[in-house]
Amino acid sequence: MVSQNVVVPDATTGIITVSTVSNSSVFTPSAQKPPTAPGHISISKKKLLKSLEINSDQSQRLNSWVDSMRASSPTHLKSLSSLSSEEELNSWMKRHPSALDMFERIIEASRGKEIVMFLDYDGTLSPIVADPDRAFISSKMRRTVKKLAKCFPTSIVTGRCIDKVYSFVKLAELYYAGSHGMDIKGPTKGFSRYNKDKPSVLYQPAGDFLPMIDEVFKQLVEKTKSTPGAKVENNKFCLSVHFRCVDEKKWSELALKVRSVVKNYPTLKLSQGRKVFEIRPMIKWDKGKALEFLLESLGFDNSSDVFPIYIGDDRTDEDAFKMLQERGQGLGLLVSKFPKDTNASYSLQDPLEVMDFLRRLVEWKQIQQ
Repeated sequence: MVSQNVVVPDATTGIITVSTVSNSSVFTPSAQKPPTAPGHISISKKKLLKSLEINSDQSQRLNSWVDSMRASSPTHLKSLSSLSSEEELNSWMKRHPSALDMFERIIEASRGKEIVMFLDYDGTLSPIVADPDRAFISSKMRRTVKKLAKCFPTSIVTGRCIDKVYSFVKLAELYYAGSHGMDIKGPTKGFSRYNKDKPSVLYQPAGDFLPMIDEVFKQLVEKTKSTPGAKVENNKFCLSVHFRCVDEKKWSELALKVRSVVKNYPTLKLSQGRKVFEIRPMIKWDKGKALEFLLESLGFDNSSDVFPIYIGDDRTDEDAFKMLQERGQGLGLLVSKFPKDTNASYSLQDPLEVMDFLRRLVEWKQIQQ
């Protein structure tokens, strides 16, 4: 009996589940039949068909995974959107209108409430770039976020490790939730007026997974080193395998390599974002849970006087958008130039529009003071 792991991608969440299928060897000789002629192998027709079905099923699932990889890339989204009718595009924009066009409505909804800001990093504060180590925030964006933090409690919620994103942002007055919210740290004492009378925030719900994450990181580096352009990033409590610079013809090969490592760790889950595989501990924690934790840390856990605004561009940000919907508070803003299924209420096209929106928020707040 042979146990074989297969990949089952979820088209809506991007989460890939590793499950096990058992099948007997198709080369089992039959004791009921006379020996076959030399050079031939007796194969049960039923077992052969079963084997072909399993191989075909795995192939279809792998193809589905690769199709999902293509669909999540901006280049493919662009080609897909060009095929969409103007009517479909307009329909999406009606459901998720520009937050810039709807700015006054957003302000009206927040009246009498404390605005709390949550920002993704890659694709939101910085553009998506080929080399993740060079996803630098512009000086203009940094100044804008610094002014924002003076007006509202502000957090960066990212898949990156805190040290990496802090090296880009360099603002001590912010709250940081790294590793998809599994590593949370408050502002440095004395830098933010929002944590003066509160204890330092530090929360790491996946602390027990650190040795395993380091072990898997080393294996993935070794496994993917023969794939040109692949880059494995250790985000402390989760891992990222970037394939933005990998030839598309090598995507299937890379996907199998990543799966071959992760399948040996049943407490880790494999998901996919924008040209990146994410490996995370299988715990009930995500960006939505991080948002709730930060609101509680700020004293807004049971408050009806809070208006959280979360801005992000990735599938992992959908957990935060959904959390806001469930709470019936605040708004989610999706950063995208193309139609996507989302739980966000409004949209912004790119980091430049994000900066414009943040500036308008700051200007509005300064007028109110």
